[in-house]
Amino acid sequence: MANEVLSERRGAVALLTINRPEARNAINRATALALEAALAEADADEAVRAIVLTGAGDKAFSAGMDLKAFAAGEVPFTDHGFAGITTHVLATPVIAAVNGPALAGGFEIVLSCDLVVAAESAIFGIPEAQRGLIAGAGGLVRLPRRIPLALAYELALVADPISAARAYELGLVNRVVPAADLEASALALGERIARNAPLAVATSKRVIRETVDRPEAEAWPVNDAAFAAIGASADALEGAVAFAEKRAPAWTGR
Repeated sequence: MANEVLSERRGAVALLTINRPEARNAINRATALALEAALAEADADEAVRAIVLTGAGDKAFSAGMDLKAFAAGEVPFTDHGFAGITTHVLATPVIAAVNGPALAGGFEIVLSCDLVVAAESAIFGIPEAQRGLIAGAGGLVRLPRRIPLALAYELALVADPISAARAYELGLVNRVVPAADLEASALALGERIARNAPLAVATSKRVIRETVDRPEAEAWPVNDAAFAAIGASADALEGAVAFAEKRAPAWTGR
């Protein structure tokens, strides 16, 4: 794995770290490719039940696109979008552990994750308009689906950041914790996911992703097909038998 992204295993959780603290973990082409590869590798590993994504150091989660590299002609997009994540469809749940400012593309990386644990010092924003750009890696698309429209406009047009506490109030963040507890809290959340049936977790994530923007009448067939498939799985039978026998289930992901 390239040095731009560090990868380690903590039990059933893969911990990925954007490793450019000297550049506030800004994303250049090499980092985008490295993160894309690290995510794909973790997602393909059946022993990995959750992924935690964080930034190195204590200065930033990610400042977004490396503007110096961009000015030199680098484009930090891959076939899976900005930073190799913004359009990367992953079966494995991804938890952002936001250790500092997540701005511009850094915030868009966070918006690409499924759950978010933030340090109290974290801030979030899409300040691209202050640099003559727009939040083109999902911020303008995803924020209006996650928060009230007036607030999405404010974040994009005023371009000022919001605190972790405010992000929590808006439902953008699942937990806000002291900085010293961030990694442990994110890993604990991943470990909690890992105790559940992996096929059920992956299917639940897929159904939410595929139906969130559909009318309810169109969402039900997706839900019902998924429910029928899960009901016929070995894990569904194992869950029932384990409950009856008062023991922990032994999931196989089948």
